[in-house]
Amino acid sequence: MENHLEQRLYQPQKLLEDLRETDAQQFHTAMKCLLEDKKDLLELEDIVIDLGEIRKQALQSPGVNRSLFLITLERCFQVLNALECVEILGRVLRGSSGSLLQPEIAEKLPWDLREDAFKNLSAVFKDLYDQTSAHSQRALYSWMTGILQTSSKATDNSVSWVSAENLWILGRYMVHLSLEEIVKISPVEIGLFISYDNATKQLDTVYDITPELAQAFLEKISSSSFDLRNTSTIHRLGLLVCFYDDLDLLDTAVAQVLLHQMIKCSHLRGFQAGVQKLKANLLDIAMENQTLNETLGSLSDAVVGLTHSQLESLSPEAVHGAISTLNQVSGWAKGQVIILSAKYLAHEKVPSFYNISQMGVLLAGVGTQAFYSMDRRDLLQVLRSTVSLHVSDLSPAQKQGVLRKMIEAGDPASGIVEIRGAFFKEVSLFDLQREPGFNTAVLKEKELRRSQALFLYELLSKSTRRPEELLSTGQLVKGVTCSHIDAMSADSFLAHFHHFENNLSLLSPYQVNCLAWKYWEVSRSSMPSFLLAALPARYLASVPASQCVPFLISLGKSQLDSLVLDSHKKNSVLRKVQQCLNNSIADEYAVDIVGKLLCHLPAAVLHRGVSARAWATALHGLRACPDLSPEQKAAVRLRLLEQHGLPQNWTAETMKDLGPFLVLFSGNELSSVATKFPDILQQTAARLAGTFPPQEFLWAVFESVQNMSEKSPSSASSPGCHGVMAPSSGDIFKLAEANACWAPEDLLCMEEHTFTRHVELLGAVRGFSPPQLMTLKEKAVQVWDLPSYWKEYHIASLGRIALTLNESELEQLDLSSIDTVASLSQQTEWTPGQAKSILQGFLEDSGYTIRDLKSFHLVGLGVTLCAMNVTEISLIRISEFRVVVARIGTLLCSTHVLAEFKRKAEVVFGDPTEWSGSVLQELGTIAAGLTKEELQMLDKDLMPYFQPSAIKCLPDEIFKELSAEQIASLGPENAAVVTPAQRRQLSTLQLQSLQRALDGDNTRSWLDTPPSASPTRTPSSSSPPASVPPSHLNAPCFGVIIPVSEKSKQHSGRSSGAEGDPGSWRHAVSTLLGLLRPCVHSCLLLGVPVTWGPWLACPLLVLLPKTVW
Repeated sequence: MENHLEQRLYQPQKLLEDLRETDAQQFHTAMKCLLEDKKDLLELEDIVIDLGEIRKQALQSPGVNRSLFLITLERCFQVLNALECVEILGRVLRGSSGSLLQPEIAEKLPWDLREDAFKNLSAVFKDLYDQTSAHSQRALYSWMTGILQTSSKATDNSVSWVSAENLWILGRYMVHLSLEEIVKISPVEIGLFISYDNATKQLDTVYDITPELAQAFLEKISSSSFDLRNTSTIHRLGLLVCFYDDLDLLDTAVAQVLLHQMIKCSHLRGFQAGVQKLKANLLDIAMENQTLNETLGSLSDAVVGLTHSQLESLSPEAVHGAISTLNQVSGWAKGQVIILSAKYLAHEKVPSFYNISQMGVLLAGVGTQAFYSMDRRDLLQVLRSTVSLHVSDLSPAQKQGVLRKMIEAGDPASGIVEIRGAFFKEVSLFDLQREPGFNTAVLKEKELRRSQALFLYELLSKSTRRPEELLSTGQLVKGVTCSHIDAMSADSFLAHFHHFENNLSLLSPYQVNCLAWKYWEVSRSSMPSFLLAALPARYLASVPASQCVPFLISLGKSQLDSLVLDSHKKNSVLRKVQQCLNNSIADEYAVDIVGKLLCHLPAAVLHRGVSARAWATALHGLRACPDLSPEQKAAVRLRLLEQHGLPQNWTAETMKDLGPFLVLFSGNELSSVATKFPDILQQTAARLAGTFPPQEFLWAVFESVQNMSEKSPSSASSPGCHGVMAPSSGDIFKLAEANACWAPEDLLCMEEHTFTRHVELLGAVRGFSPPQLMTLKEKAVQVWDLPSYWKEYHIASLGRIALTLNESELEQLDLSSIDTVASLSQQTEWTPGQAKSILQGFLEDSGYTIRDLKSFHLVGLGVTLCAMNVTEISLIRISEFRVVVARIGTLLCSTHVLAEFKRKAEVVFGDPTEWSGSVLQELGTIAAGLTKEELQMLDKDLMPYFQPSAIKCLPDEIFKELSAEQIASLGPENAAVVTPAQRRQLSTLQLQSLQRALDGDNTRSWLDTPPSASPTRTPSSSSPPASVPPSHLNAPCFGVIIPVSEKSKQHSGRSSGAEGDPGSWRHAVSTLLGLLRPCVHSCLLLGVPVTWGPWLACPLLVLLPKTVW
C-alpha cells in the first residue's frame, strides 16, 4: 500500500489515470479525502494509513497538484457539490506556483455554476492574480465576463452588463474592462459601487491599472452623484487617486487630503514619474499662502520631494510638530534623513529615549556619537520599543556605537541578551566568550554570524544532551560541525535530520557535505537524493533508473549553485539529470519534476529538448532563473523567436509575460518595442533593478523615455548648454540604471534643482563611466560650491560620484564626523592615495589620534583602514580592536596590512596553534596574514573554517606551503575560491587533493566509496552499512582478497593442518596471484603511481609490469 502511494506521488500521470478510471463512489471518496483537514487515520485490519500525511505529501509533490487540478475540472462537478469542487480547486491552486493556470484552462472551466460557487471560484482567481500570466488573466477574465453577461438583465448593447455587483465580483480583473465598456456603465451602478464599504479596499489593489482606464473610471464616478472634490469621495478612490487631474481652482485643504491618500501610490506597477509630478503640483497648491513650516505636517509623503535647501529652511519646532507624519514616510533619501534628524534633535545635547522613540524611519539620521552618548537605560528602552524595527537601517558604525554603550556600561551580559534580530550579528566573539550564561531561550530571536554559531553551539552542547534543543534554536544550526554530526548515533541523526533539512539555506556547503556522508553511512537507502550531489560525482552512479524521479524532485527543490560549487562536478550532476530525463522535457509534468534544475539545463535541451506542450510551463519557470549562461540565453531567445516571432509583432499580453526575456534581444529588435510599448518596457526595467541589464536593453529603455519626454532646451547657465536637451526630473526617475546612457555634456547641462532632487539616484547608477562621474562631480561643484563648503548630507548623497574626488579635494572635505567617513567608506573602489587622504582627513578634522579611536570609529573608517601602515596599526588599542575583528575581517587589504592585523589578533585570541574554528571564522581575511610556518602548523580539521575571502587573499607563495592533507580538508566552498594563480603554484599531489576537496570527498574515510553501478542498500536505518569497496577497483577483487584462507584451502585440496606443504602453498599462491593480477592492474585507476601514498606499502605491487615502475 505504501509503495503504491509513493509511486503515485512520483508518477502523477498514473494518478490521473487512476482517478479517471474510478467509479463515482470511489472518486467521491478520493475527493472527500482531499477536503478533510483533520489528520485522520484509515485502519484496514492490521494496517494503519495516515491519510493526513498522504494528503500533505500529495499537495506538496510536483505534478500531483497538476493531476488533482485536471481531474477536478474533468469530473468533480459531475460527482460532488459545486462548492466542494471549488474548495478543492482553491486548495490545489494555492499550493501551486501559478503555472497551472495556463490560458487554455479557461476552456475547461464550467459555464453553468450556481451563483455562490461562481463567486467563490472567482475569488480564488482574484487571490492568485499576481501569480497568473497576462494571457491567462485575459482568458479568465473572458470566462468571468461571459458568465456575468449571460446572467445580466441587459437586453441590448445600449445597456451595460457592468453592474455594481459585477464590478465587485471582477475585483482586480476590472482593469481588463475596455474603455468602451467603462463609458457605458450606468452612473447609478458606478455610484452604487463606490458606495460599497469594500469598494475602497478593492480599488486599493488595482496595482496594474493604466492612466487611461483610471481616467475613464474617474470621469464615470464624477458623472454619478459623487463629487470628486469631496473629502469623503477622495477617501473612496483607492489607487484611482494617483491619476487625479482636476487641479483647476483646487482648494488647499483638498490638495492636502489628496496628498495623504497618495501615500498608497507607491504600490502602482509603473507610472511613478507621473505620480511624482502630480504630487509636486499638489504640493504647490497645498502650500499656497502658507509657509513650509506651517504646512509640513499636512503634506504626507510628498515631503520626500523637498530639496535639501527647503529642508534646511525648516525650523526645529516645525519638524517636532510634524514628526508623526515624517517618521512614517517611505522613500527618504539619506541626505534628507540627516537634515531632518539634525533638526529634530537640535535642542537635545544628548538624545533621550522619548525623542528617539518618536523618530521612526528618521532613526538612521542620528549620529553615531549621539547614540554612544546616550544613557544606557534609554538605549535599552529603545531596543525594547517599536522604533527598534528601524535599527536595521543603521550603518555598521551606528550599530557599533549603540552596541559599545550597551556592553561597556553596567552589566554586559544583560546588554547582549537585549540585542535582538540581525543586530545581534554585530556582537563580537570576544564579548560572547566573556559571557558564560547563555542558554537556548535567549537565542531564539537572534540572527547569528557563523563564528558566533560555532562558538555558541560548542558551548551549549556541553550543558545539554538533547540535540533537538540546539538544532531547533534559531540559527544555532549554523554552528554544527562535522564532529558534532559524526558523534550522533544513527537513530538520533535520522530523528533530527529534519532540523537540518528545514534550515538548508543556513548551512554551509561543508556542513551539507558532512550531512551527506553521515546519511550515506547510516541509512543510504532512505537518503534524500539531493544530498548525493554533495558527495563526489561518482556517487551519482548509485542512482538507478527507477529512482530518477525522486532524485530529480529532491534536487529540483534545492539550490544547485550553493550545493555544488565546482563546475566540473556540476556538469557531472547535470549529465545524470539529462540521463534521467533522456535529454528531453516531454510535458508539463517533467517541468514540475525538475523544478529549479530547469535553470541549469544545457542550451541544447532548452532549444530542442523541451516539447511544445511543455514550453509554456517551462517558460514560467525560466522567468525565475537568476543567472542563465550566454548559451542558455541564446537558446531561449531562439525558442521565443520560433514561438512568438520578433518583439515588434508581440501583443501587450505577450510583452508582459515575456518581459524578463527582453534583455535577450538586440537593440534593433527592441527599437520597435520602445515605440509601441514604452510603459511596459520601463516597468520591465524597473523590475530588473539591482541587476546588470545588457547595454542594448538600457539603450532601448533610454529611447522609450526620450520618445515620451517633453522636450525643452536646458536653461542651465553652463557654457555649451544652449539648445541641449538636458535630463529632466521625470526622465531621471524613469531611467534608473539606464541613466548611464546620457552623454557627459547632457549631464552637465542638467538644471540645478533636478540635480539636487536626484543626486542620490544618480550616485547609485553602477553603469556610469569615469567621464560621466567626473561630469557629475563638476555639477556638484556648480550647485554646492567647492568641496570645502559641503556638509555631511551633501557628501552622503554623492554615492559613486565621490570616487572622482582627487586627493586634494578629499582633503578639503569636512570629515570630522565618523558618519561622513562611513558614507564614503561604503564605496570600495578608492585608490590607496584617496583612502589615505580620507583617513588623514578624519584624524585631522576630528582631532583624534589613532590611539583615541573607538570601535565605532574603526568600523566607520572601513576600507580606509587598509591605507594604514604597520606602525599606525600597532597603535590601535586592543580593547577596541577585539570587538570589531569580524568587521575588519571583511576588508580586502594588502598582505602586509593583514599580517599586522593578524599580530593584533594573536594578542586577543592567543597563538594561532590554539585557534578554534570559530576564531578562524571571526578573523575573516585577517587569517590570510598567517605566515607559512603558522599555516603549516594548523590542524587540517580547521581548514574548512577559513572564510573563502581569506583563502583568496592568501599569497600564492604562502598557499603552496599547505600540505596535501590540509588542502584536501579545505571543504568544497574554500576549494572553489582557490585562484588560478594559487593553483599554478601547486604540485600534482596538491592539485589532486584540491580536486578531492572540490568533489566533497570524505577526508576521514576515503575508502568508503560506492560501487560503480548501484548502491549497497541498507536493510534498515538502525543497522550499520556494510563496507563498500572503492568504485575504481573491480568488485570481484575484494571477493578474492578477503577470504584468503578459504581460497588457499580450496586450491590446495588440504585442510588447515597441511599448511607446511610447500607444493600446496606454491599452487595456492600461484592461483591466488592469478586472481589478484587484474585487481592490481585496477590500481592504476587510482591515478599516477607516484600519488598512491599508503598503497606503496602493499606487497602486491611486485606484480606490476616493469613499464609502470
